[in-house]
Amino acid sequence: MEKRFVKESRCYKTSRIFPSDVNNHNTLFGGKLMSYIDDIASISASKHCRRTVVTASTDSVDFLFPIRPSDAVCLESFVTWTGRSSMEVFVKVITEDLKTGDRRIAATSFLTFVALDENNHTVPVPQVIPETEEEIKLYETATARAEMRKRRREESKRFSEHLVTQFPWE
Repeated sequence: MEKRFVKESRCYKTSRIFPSDVNNHNTLFGGKLMSYIDDIASISASKHCRRTVVTASTDSVDFLFPIRPSDAVCLESFVTWTGRSSMEVFVKVITEDLKTGDRRIAATSFLTFVALDENNHTVPVPQVIPETEEEIKLYETATARAEMRKRRREESKRFSEHLVTQFPWE
């Protein structure tokens, strides 16, 4: 299987924050940002493997600073690591005050996607080649995140066996 450089999966999305995008604290609604994150991450994953992909997990979304209506928000995503058919995608959310030009990291997120063939069966994906200091750091720390993901998924499966599927009003 061929390898691909991280930069081949890199994507950017910039959006203006409108009044309809904010919550009662006058900051960007978290669900809106999570939708942006999943959208751009799926594009990076598809670019990396040139296949249909599905979200297997959203490992984390860490909201670090509020995003206000005077800001633009820029999301950057790229594949940081691959398993056999899975890809870890990192999304960095940068907020920019449109009046002052000040920028800061507002959120970070790790997601996992799986590549599928035409029959919705998993297929192998290319390995990733990191180049920059940031890419190398994310690549080097990915195995530990993959192990945590695996443990968390196993725990979730065990826990789900104790959950009910009936609603109280049924």
